[in-house]
Amino acid sequence: MGTKSAVVHSDPEIMGGTPVFVGTRVPFQTLLDYLEAGDPLSEFLEDFPTVGREQAVAALEEAKDALLARAHSA
Repeated sequence: MGTKSAVVHSDPEIMGGTPVFVGTRVPFQTLLDYLEAGDPLSEFLEDFPTVGREQAVAALEEAKDALLARAHSA
C-alpha cells in the first residue's frame, strides 16, 4: 500500500498549530463548519480557492477513516 500524502497538517508556526490544509492557512474546521451549516462543498471551494476539490475530499476521507478506525477499536 502506498503512503498517502498529507492534506491537512498542524504546525505551531502556522495559525498557532490549528490543523490547516497543506499549502494554505485555511483551517480544516472551516470546511466542517460549512458542511455542518448545510453549505455545499462547492461553496466552500469558491470561498477558499487555495483549497482544491481533491484536497477537500481527501481530508474528509481521512477524517472518515479515522472515525471508523476509532469506532472499530472501541
